[in-house]
Amino acid sequence: MRRGVFTEDHEVFRGIVRRFLAEEVVPAHPEWERAGHPPREFFLRLGELGVFGIEAPEEFGGAGIASYKYHAVLAEETARAGVSLGSSVVHAELILPYLLRYADEEQRRRWLPGFVSGRLMTAIAMTEPGTGSDLAGIRTRAELSADGGHYLLNGAKTFITGGLVADRVLVVCRTSPAPSGDRRAGLSILVVDTSSPGFSVGRKLEKIGLRASDTVELSFTDVRVPAGDLLGRESEAFSYLSENLPRERLSIAVSSHAQAAAALRFTVEYVRDRTVFSQRVSDFQNTRFVLADCASDVAALEAVADRALEAYDAGELTAAEAAGAKLFCTETAARVIDRCLQLHGGYGYMREYPIARLYADNRVHRIYGGTSEIMRTIIAKSLDLRPGPAAAGR
Repeated sequence: MRRGVFTEDHEVFRGIVRRFLAEEVVPAHPEWERAGHPPREFFLRLGELGVFGIEAPEEFGGAGIASYKYHAVLAEETARAGVSLGSSVVHAELILPYLLRYADEEQRRRWLPGFVSGRLMTAIAMTEPGTGSDLAGIRTRAELSADGGHYLLNGAKTFITGGLVADRVLVVCRTSPAPSGDRRAGLSILVVDTSSPGFSVGRKLEKIGLRASDTVELSFTDVRVPAGDLLGRESEAFSYLSENLPRERLSIAVSSHAQAAAALRFTVEYVRDRTVFSQRVSDFQNTRFVLADCASDVAALEAVADRALEAYDAGELTAAEAAGAKLFCTETAARVIDRCLQLHGGYGYMREYPIARLYADNRVHRIYGGTSEIMRTIIAKSLDLRPGPAAAGR
């Protein structure tokens, strides 16, 4: 079936990205995995390529294109090449919307030129030890000084992607006590300079997958944050996070489809070449049937991801729809990738084969951005399936 979500401009961008990945990323990727992140100059190359400025205003060096589709092309080509781009996806896809929506003009002038060029890398710090998906339970605190000139930030965060290489971290913290009955109130976002005294990068966490992307613990001990680095309004962070979560979930859905499509492609190539019992693996009926099922699943994934892409660009993607897209795409992609790995036999368990890296990298998609269980809760609420009085009392 003809795919109508991308235009000729998107396909030109796809060609540029495909060549860039083949020439500059694929040869270097094993070293990035050993180091745990790409070198700093790689982010500058992404800035030169225009990846960080797709949606940024032209006055700050961006292209000013209000569309997520170029990011989707990048996700598809990255998966196709069997690589990852470190923390750059978080920087370009998840953090830029916060700056575009909530930063004031002075903050934009300070941050966006460096953001677009790759000179100023960012991360976002929400998760804390013991809170997980419960953002309302955040304990990191920031107290405004008596003269109103700065905040004193204290607390800790964990599972922070890009925290090791970031120059600025958007830290979600409590700036006022939560009123009775509303734990979501009183949260704010501070854009913290990582060179500030008291800012500390703790353990570099060892993950199963995404090994070319650093994930760390952060701690803050009396970190002075200028009041001018408050993003948006004080105590409005929970609503900001809620507004941006559908985009994050769209990103994960799109990436899951891209990974499943790549897994199918890798596996078709493998079974055509691999011989067992004097036959190509592709000659066995089971192989053909399994891959037929996988191809059907990938087609369904494409339809769901593309529909969500169109809805997002039109400003119509709801929280429940984004949750549904993430749930379906992550769960289905996991099934496809697992079946594709099985067809590789023992070689599928070796990291030198891209299917093994895909398998490990994909697993977290059902966890971050809200677990599959959280997605089901959101979808159920949209169906008006809230717990009744008896269930709520348990």
